[in-house]
Amino acid sequence: MLPDRVDVAIVGAGFGGLGLAIQLKRHGYDDFVVLERTGDVGGTWNTNTYPGAQCDIPSNLYSWSFALNPGWTRAYPLRDEIHDYIRRCVDHFDVGDKIELETELTDATWNGDGWSIETSQGPLEARVLVAAPGLLSEPSIPDLPGLDDFEGATFHTANWDHEQDLTGRDVAVVGTGATAIQVVPRIQEQVRKLTVFQRTPPWVIFSLDREVSKLARRIYPHVPPLQRAARTAMWASLEPLALGLTRYPRLLKGHELASKIMLKRQVRDPELRERLTPDYPFGCKRMLISNQWYPALDAPNVEVVTEGVEEIREGSLVASDGSEHAADTIVFATGFSPTDPPIARQIRGREGATLSDVWQGSPQSYLSTTVAGFPNLFLLYGPNSNLGHNSIVYMLESQMNYVMGALKAMRECGHRALEVRSEVQDAYNEEMQSRLARSVWDSGGCGSWYLDANGRDSTMWPGFTFEFRKRTRVFDLDSYFEPVPSSNAEATLSGSSNIGT
Repeated sequence: MLPDRVDVAIVGAGFGGLGLAIQLKRHGYDDFVVLERTGDVGGTWNTNTYPGAQCDIPSNLYSWSFALNPGWTRAYPLRDEIHDYIRRCVDHFDVGDKIELETELTDATWNGDGWSIETSQGPLEARVLVAAPGLLSEPSIPDLPGLDDFEGATFHTANWDHEQDLTGRDVAVVGTGATAIQVVPRIQEQVRKLTVFQRTPPWVIFSLDREVSKLARRIYPHVPPLQRAARTAMWASLEPLALGLTRYPRLLKGHELASKIMLKRQVRDPELRERLTPDYPFGCKRMLISNQWYPALDAPNVEVVTEGVEEIREGSLVASDGSEHAADTIVFATGFSPTDPPIARQIRGREGATLSDVWQGSPQSYLSTTVAGFPNLFLLYGPNSNLGHNSIVYMLESQMNYVMGALKAMRECGHRALEVRSEVQDAYNEEMQSRLARSVWDSGGCGSWYLDANGRDSTMWPGFTFEFRKRTRVFDLDSYFEPVPSSNAEATLSGSSNIGT
């Protein structure tokens, strides 16, 4: 049953929200609740059940550092194994009784002393609110003319309809991003005809996925330091890629060449190869990993349409060049809305405005975690925390440490509430945008989901992950003030607080 009042309310039971819940439990905090709108934990790994779902980050990096998983069967973890791992951690760290499933946050308002929260299961009061909905949690389906008139089945990959048997069907897949390259090879041999609508071709690199050796799976449970060393080595091997992505795009020319070589070897038709070759720098859009993508597109029952979808009719899709393509099933692999999260329209701060009102299409924060005007609100996987080269779990753990430091500071210094100073946040975001201007994401000239509605990069982190870890290691209390409900005065704070993870 949902409690009436808690000290900390966490929204989302994915890697971010559950990770913080576990850390609270480990450090003796017990007055908290996790609100999860679905019927199970796992975040994106609970909802995304499409064929071929797999993480593109190596298995040894895709776990909490305090709960290594010695049982991974693949070098890149499968969706079901990730989901099982998260469930096991909930049981192991005994946080299951703190999770309220099928409980969706519908409104949260700062009341001067804490957060008044409305949920689908009733009201809740909390001193601290942590929003951890995940960056890729809200499926995006284009508003296409005639979609409601389509007579066949339609669904987004994030809401895969497993009752639909695709055997022998004419299927249209709209989109060629990270999800499509996993789905298309899995269904290509099953369907009669597969039409793939490609707006922009992605850069694809060779996958090093393989089965984890039985020897490693036997040794890791008994020698955890060995797995930890392998994890550290993998993390360190990926870090240098940040230089090419954030400062020196020319360093990515080798990756670009390798991608072109793989394309030439796997696609026989030169005309198709040309249509599958990107015209923007490597890394500008999310780089994709697959050994099956190009062979699937080269199959005789697959057609690649490089024109956008202009209209949908009862049994077909019409491209912008006027060509019509029959289909009885449409699969939207059209991604998510990371820069316009619905939760931003549900959280109201000190002045009564929502996060969405304040952001005006361009999410901003301090250290991807706190927002001026929103006391005692912490974001996990917030603005400018996404990566193009390493594990987001590393970034989330850095944020979790920062939040724990904030809670410790409030407890030890007697502050009921803390709010980041606007000048601190502004300076931080000026730095982020200045650094991002040199990145391949901002200078490459492509359109990507990294850029928000105003063309600003409010998604990516412009550096190494260890820099973010260093900047969040200690909670910088002097960057905050204590909002006083009875006046507009700001109580000056100073000092720092740190609590390790």
